[in-house]
Amino acid sequence: MTDNPTNTLKEVDGPRRDFLLISTTTLGVAGVAIAAWPFIHSINPAKDVLALASTEVDLSAVEVGQAITVMWRGKPVFIRHRTEEEIASAADVDMAELRDPQTDAERVQKPEWLIAVGVCTHLGCIPSGQNLGDKRGDWGGWFCPCHGSAYDTSGRIRKGPAPFNLPVPPYAFTDDTNIVIG
Repeated sequence: MTDNPTNTLKEVDGPRRDFLLISTTTLGVAGVAIAAWPFIHSINPAKDVLALASTEVDLSAVEVGQAITVMWRGKPVFIRHRTEEEIASAADVDMAELRDPQTDAERVQKPEWLIAVGVCTHLGCIPSGQNLGDKRGDWGGWFCPCHGSAYDTSGRIRKGPAPFNLPVPPYAFTDDTNIVIG
Protein backbone atom coordinates (compact mmCIF):
# COMPACT_ATOMS: atom_id res chain seq x y z
CA MET A 1 0.00 0.00 0.00
CA THR A 2 1.01 3.54 -0.44
CA ASP A 3 1.88 5.79 2.41
CA ASN A 4 0.26 8.90 0.92
CA PRO A 5 -3.57 8.71 0.65
CA THR A 6 -3.77 11.70 -1.78
CA ASN A 7 -1.87 9.72 -4.43
CA THR A 8 -4.48 6.96 -4.22
CA LEU A 9 -7.32 9.46 -4.67
CA LYS A 10 -5.64 11.00 -7.72
CA GLU A 11 -5.23 7.58 -9.31
CA VAL A 12 -8.89 6.64 -8.73
CA ASP A 13 -10.38 10.07 -9.55
CA GLY A 14 -8.48 10.54 -12.86
CA PRO A 15 -10.56 8.11 -14.99
CA ARG A 16 -13.74 9.14 -13.18
CA ARG A 17 -13.03 12.81 -13.84
CA ASP A 18 -12.37 12.06 -17.55
CA PHE A 19 -15.64 10.12 -17.81
CA LEU A 20 -17.62 12.96 -16.23
CA LEU A 21 -15.95 15.55 -18.48
CA ILE A 22 -16.69 13.58 -21.66
CA SER A 23 -20.29 12.84 -20.57
CA THR A 24 -21.01 16.45 -19.65
CA THR A 25 -19.48 17.77 -22.88
CA THR A 26 -21.47 15.28 -24.99
CA LEU A 27 -24.74 16.17 -23.28
CA GLY A 28 -23.98 19.89 -23.62
CA VAL A 29 -23.30 19.61 -27.36
CA ALA A 30 -26.46 17.52 -27.85
CA GLY A 31 -28.50 20.08 -25.89
CA VAL A 32 -27.21 22.97 -28.00
CA ALA A 33 -27.98 21.03 -31.20
CA ILE A 34 -31.52 20.24 -30.03
CA ALA A 35 -32.10 23.87 -29.00
CA ALA A 36 -30.70 25.21 -32.29
CA TRP A 37 -32.75 22.89 -34.55
CA PRO A 38 -35.97 25.01 -34.53
CA PHE A 39 -33.97 28.12 -35.42
CA ILE A 40 -32.19 26.36 -38.28
CA HIS A 41 -35.45 24.84 -39.52
CA SER A 42 -37.14 28.26 -39.56
CA ILE A 43 -34.72 29.37 -42.31
CA ASN A 44 -36.12 26.75 -44.74
CA PRO A 45 -38.76 28.01 -47.20
CA ALA A 46 -42.40 27.47 -46.32
CA LYS A 47 -44.39 24.70 -48.02
CA ASP A 48 -46.51 27.20 -49.96
CA VAL A 49 -43.35 28.80 -51.34
CA LEU A 50 -41.97 25.43 -52.39
CA ALA A 51 -45.24 24.71 -54.17
CA LEU A 52 -44.72 27.82 -56.31
CA ALA A 53 -41.22 26.75 -57.28
CA SER A 54 -42.46 24.83 -60.31
CA THR A 55 -45.58 24.81 -62.44
CA GLU A 56 -46.75 21.99 -64.67
CA VAL A 57 -48.62 22.95 -67.84
CA ASP A 58 -50.54 20.74 -70.26
CA LEU A 59 -50.16 22.21 -73.75
CA SER A 60 -52.42 19.73 -75.57
CA ALA A 61 -55.41 22.13 -75.66
CA VAL A 62 -53.42 25.11 -77.00
CA GLU A 63 -54.12 25.55 -80.72
CA VAL A 64 -51.59 26.85 -83.24
CA GLY A 65 -51.62 30.66 -83.06
CA GLN A 66 -53.12 30.65 -79.56
CA ALA A 67 -51.43 31.97 -76.41
CA ILE A 68 -52.09 31.21 -72.75
CA THR A 69 -50.87 32.75 -69.52
CA VAL A 70 -49.92 30.73 -66.45
CA MET A 71 -48.57 31.93 -63.13
CA TRP A 72 -45.12 30.93 -61.89
CA ARG A 73 -43.56 32.41 -58.74
CA GLY A 74 -46.19 35.15 -58.77
CA LYS A 75 -45.36 36.25 -62.33
CA PRO A 76 -47.29 35.68 -65.55
CA VAL A 77 -45.64 33.34 -68.03
CA PHE A 78 -46.67 33.72 -71.67
CA ILE A 79 -46.89 30.48 -73.63
CA ARG A 80 -47.52 30.86 -77.35
CA HIS A 81 -48.05 28.06 -79.86
CA ARG A 82 -46.46 29.84 -82.77
CA THR A 83 -47.52 29.58 -86.39
CA GLU A 84 -45.10 28.68 -89.19
CA GLU A 85 -45.14 32.36 -90.20
CA GLU A 86 -44.22 33.49 -86.66
CA ILE A 87 -41.40 30.93 -86.48
CA ALA A 88 -40.02 32.03 -89.86
CA SER A 89 -40.18 35.75 -89.01
CA ALA A 90 -38.51 35.16 -85.63
CA ALA A 91 -35.70 33.17 -87.24
CA ASP A 92 -35.13 35.71 -90.04
CA VAL A 93 -33.87 38.66 -87.98
CA ASP A 94 -30.59 40.53 -88.36
CA MET A 95 -28.88 40.39 -84.95
CA ALA A 96 -27.48 43.90 -85.51
CA GLU A 97 -31.05 45.26 -85.34
CA LEU A 98 -31.61 43.91 -81.82
CA ARG A 99 -30.91 45.81 -78.61
CA ASP A 100 -30.47 42.54 -76.68
CA PRO A 101 -29.26 40.15 -79.40
CA GLN A 102 -30.43 36.55 -79.09
CA THR A 103 -31.32 34.17 -81.87
CA ASP A 104 -34.72 32.54 -81.84
CA ALA A 105 -33.02 29.15 -81.37
CA GLU A 106 -31.41 30.43 -78.13
CA ARG A 107 -34.83 31.36 -76.74
CA VAL A 108 -36.87 28.24 -77.53
CA GLN A 109 -36.47 24.50 -77.03
CA LYS A 110 -39.04 23.63 -79.70
CA PRO A 111 -39.61 26.19 -82.46
CA GLU A 112 -43.40 26.00 -82.24
CA TRP A 113 -43.48 26.91 -78.52
CA LEU A 114 -42.33 30.21 -77.04
CA ILE A 115 -42.31 30.41 -73.25
CA ALA A 116 -41.38 33.76 -71.68
CA VAL A 117 -42.00 35.64 -68.44
CA GLY A 118 -44.67 38.21 -69.31
CA VAL A 119 -43.22 41.20 -67.49
CA CYS A 120 -41.84 44.18 -69.42
CA THR A 121 -38.17 44.66 -68.66
CA HIS A 122 -38.56 48.45 -68.48
CA LEU A 123 -40.75 49.04 -65.42
CA GLY A 124 -42.47 45.70 -64.84
CA CYS A 125 -45.76 46.24 -66.68
CA ILE A 126 -47.64 43.33 -68.28
CA PRO A 127 -47.46 43.61 -72.09
CA SER A 128 -50.59 43.01 -74.17
CA GLY A 129 -50.66 40.50 -77.00
CA GLN A 130 -51.87 37.30 -75.40
CA ASN A 131 -55.44 37.63 -76.70
CA LEU A 132 -56.37 37.74 -80.39
CA GLY A 133 -57.72 41.31 -80.29
CA ASP A 134 -54.79 42.76 -78.31
CA LYS A 135 -52.39 45.29 -79.76
CA ARG A 136 -49.16 43.45 -80.58
CA GLY A 137 -46.92 46.18 -81.98
CA ASP A 138 -45.19 46.26 -85.35
CA TRP A 139 -43.51 42.86 -84.91
CA GLY A 140 -46.58 40.79 -83.98
CA GLY A 141 -45.41 39.81 -80.51
CA TRP A 142 -46.30 41.87 -77.45
CA PHE A 143 -46.77 45.57 -76.81
CA CYS A 144 -46.33 47.28 -73.44
CA PRO A 145 -48.97 50.04 -73.27
CA CYS A 146 -47.25 51.84 -70.38
CA HIS A 147 -44.27 53.21 -72.32
CA GLY A 148 -44.52 51.71 -75.80
CA SER A 149 -42.03 48.84 -75.73
CA ALA A 150 -42.65 46.36 -78.56
CA TYR A 151 -41.49 42.73 -78.60
CA ASP A 152 -41.37 40.33 -81.54
CA THR A 153 -42.77 36.78 -81.73
CA SER A 154 -39.67 35.51 -79.94
CA GLY A 155 -40.09 37.96 -77.03
CA ARG A 156 -37.13 40.09 -78.12
CA ILE A 157 -37.24 43.85 -77.57
CA ARG A 158 -37.56 45.67 -80.89
CA LYS A 159 -38.70 49.19 -79.97
CA GLY A 160 -39.24 51.34 -76.89
CA PRO A 161 -37.46 51.92 -73.59
CA ALA A 162 -37.23 48.29 -72.39
CA PRO A 163 -33.54 47.35 -72.16
CA PHE A 164 -33.83 43.57 -72.40
CA ASN A 165 -35.82 40.77 -74.02
CA LEU A 166 -38.66 39.11 -72.13
CA PRO A 167 -36.88 36.59 -69.88
CA VAL A 168 -37.16 32.89 -70.67
CA PRO A 169 -37.81 30.91 -67.47
CA PRO A 170 -36.14 27.57 -66.87
CA TYR A 171 -38.46 24.91 -68.28
CA ALA A 172 -38.40 21.37 -69.61
CA PHE A 173 -40.70 19.30 -71.78
CA THR A 174 -41.72 16.16 -69.88
CA ASP A 175 -43.32 14.82 -73.07
CA ASP A 176 -44.68 16.28 -76.32
CA THR A 177 -47.53 18.19 -74.67
CA ASN A 178 -46.44 18.84 -71.08
CA ILE A 179 -43.88 21.21 -69.61
CA VAL A 180 -42.58 21.95 -66.14
CA ILE A 181 -41.61 25.57 -65.53
CA GLY A 182 -39.08 26.12 -62.77
